[in-house]
Amino acid sequence: MIRIWNLNLRILDSYILKRFLKTLVLVIAIILPIGIAIDISEKIDKFLNHTELTLFIILIDYYQHFIITYGNMFLPLALFIAVILFTSKLASNTEIIAMHSAQMSFNRLLYPYFLGALIITVFSLLMNHYIVPDSNQKFTAFSRTYIKSKKEPNTIHNISLQLGESDYIFIKSFWMHRNKGSNFMYEHYEGTQLTYRLKASNIQWRPKDSTYRLNQYKKRYLYNGNDVIESGTTFDTVFNFYPKDLHYLDYLAKEMTSPNLNEYIELSKKRGVKNLNPYRVELQKRSSLPFSSFILTMIAVALAAKKRRGGIGINLALGVGLAFIYIFFMKISEVLGAVAGSHTMFLVWFPNIVFGVLAIYLYWNASRK
Repeated sequence: MIRIWNLNLRILDSYILKRFLKTLVLVIAIILPIGIAIDISEKIDKFLNHTELTLFIILIDYYQHFIITYGNMFLPLALFIAVILFTSKLASNTEIIAMHSAQMSFNRLLYPYFLGALIITVFSLLMNHYIVPDSNQKFTAFSRTYIKSKKEPNTIHNISLQLGESDYIFIKSFWMHRNKGSNFMYEHYEGTQLTYRLKASNIQWRPKDSTYRLNQYKKRYLYNGNDVIESGTTFDTVFNFYPKDLHYLDYLAKEMTSPNLNEYIELSKKRGVKNLNPYRVELQKRSSLPFSSFILTMIAVALAAKKRRGGIGINLALGVGLAFIYIFFMKISEVLGAVAGSHTMFLVWFPNIVFGVLAIYLYWNASRK
């Protein structure tokens, strides 16, 4: 008897899990074409302005990465709507009532749902940390080339950068398009004592051999009571930085895989960059959004498992309303988390904390019935 009961449970788990994944695919298949249609209507004139752009190029170089980027971004929320839809259908067909009549607890009912949420979470984590950044890079490159939605600054002023524990550089102005800067200074310290200073009227990056050329330079070696000064016209040397390291743009974080982003944050901290919170927000968001699958799944099941007057429409309206509230909380938390001095981890995970409390309450309320 117990063996038959366990077999029936496995069949039921398989049935719910299949419905779970099929409905999720259906919801995504509905949402993404709508997003693509809106995007095409906004950008069609910009595509037509470039005669070299063919339909194939637009599909492969732009919309392929559009689907990967935005599809993965909305995956947990699509899951939320999908769970509400098919669970409401189960409830309206009195299938959940039959499960309760067979002495199945609410905890046991959640098992296949959480298994589905685990699959989506693992998939989304892999996508967020390793695959989506590559798509973002190609997506952004296409946008900068043909849509021109993002422009990098041509000139950066008042740059200070820490290259290591004891090495610092200062540049008055740097022209990114020319790879050239003015009023350059490099300092090396032994403990708190300045031991070497290099100044130049300008600095030029030479990508061919990965060196910097200093013009009108002056070297000063500081010894106890006996300084040595050396000057000249041209001096080629190497430094532990590239011109791209001189400017910090938020979208660059989206183009790095998580190991590279984490390494970049640590290196930038050593270089004395003041506010790296936008990068920390991106790193934390890559984990917080996938883990919301568990929370949103629990909320969706607790809301939809009860048969309501009004049927699926009421549950769907509640679900969409909660989804918009979650998105609102998430965006506010990202903005606040990017502010200098804020606690990034707490703020990025705050929507999950709030909705986690809501999920626990709804779970407690549903499991009592």
